Amino acid sequence: IRRESSTMEQSDIDAQSQKSRLRRVAAKDPMSLGDRIFLPITVKEFPVEKKECFCSEEEVSFIRSLELYKDPAIIVVNKPPGMPVQGGIGIKRSLDELAAICFSYDYPEAPRLVHRLDRDCGGILVMGRTQTSATILHSIFREKTSGASNDRSDNAKRVLQRRYLALVIGCPRRPKGLISAPLGKVVVGNGKSDRITVVDDSQTLSSQHAITKYEVIGSSSHGFTWLQLSPLTGRKHQLRVHCAEVLGTPIVGDYKYGWQAHRNWKPLQWHSTESNSSELSKKKNLPFGLNMDDGSISERHPHLHLHCKQMVLPNITQVLQMVQLYPDCDLSQVETLKLDAPLPSYMQRSWDITSS
Repeated sequence: IRRESSTMEQSDIDAQSQKSRLRRVAAKDPMSLGDRIFLPITVKEFPVEKKECFCSEEEVSFIRSLELYKDPAIIVVNKPPGMPVQGGIGIKRSLDELAAICFSYDYPEAPRLVHRLDRDCGGILVMGRTQTSATILHSIFREKTSGASNDRSDNAKRVLQRRYLALVIGCPRRPKGLISAPLGKVVVGNGKSDRITVVDDSQTLSSQHAITKYEVIGSSSHGFTWLQLSPLTGRKHQLRVHCAEVLGTPIVGDYKYGWQAHRNWKPLQWHSTESNSSELSKKKNLPFGLNMDDGSISERHPHLHLHCKQMVLPNITQVLQMVQLYPDCDLSQVETLKLDAPLPSYMQRSWDITSS
């Protein structure tokens, strides 16, 4: 979808210049009087019926192996890096689509997404098993972001806590701290793509408040640092931008926000205690074209080293029971679930390399 600015005088421009003034618009962009929307010719008047998705036994087994936790209200999975959470243009299989096949079990409805992870980021992903549980989870994740400015550092009182593990290039000046830097979207590539960046003027309409806690948990003589990142707000690419632009330490494998740091990338030479042949024998082809074995810092093209490792959230099943008795119940008084997701193979290998 593209927008034609209403300020253009049609009589003063030819077809070629008109085409160059068209730009993409997002679903959230506001419309102005006189704007014209151009749809691609592939858009039909009536939507095509969605084709039913099928999975092989191997694919179903693999997706179900990702399950970390399940109760009557939620399902938690360890999302593999490289798998998109939601479908879209050019995406053949997404986790929400596969969850409808593999995680519905005896429920009449498919699990619902309540938050997001970047395609190349792995780790804990929570889904609501019913409309009611998904609504409660949505409010918890939303409250996390909207309430961050009022309570910046008291994690003990937060009903939702997330901790990411990231390997970055370089080392922050301070071993731990709080990043408060508003983020905004800028269009690049002549309107063909966009990226998130730190904005100086927080009063800009397009800027969003973003807060991240960070702490150094390990470093190596090779110039890499392991960080624990705790986002107190949930903005798109928040952790990646804060690491690259505020700390000056881009995440390994982040070619979007840390491309300059990867220009002269040299893989680390590493000789493990196990033979290379035994390692190769352990590698296996995963469904959906996923590859979690290759991509460590010992290779020429490392994968994104960002993983949602831990999460603490209220026991939603207990919340549902309490809400029936006490509609205004305090979620901080509910028992919590503590979740932990193992690292993908390539990140574990990088951890071993930096620890040797």
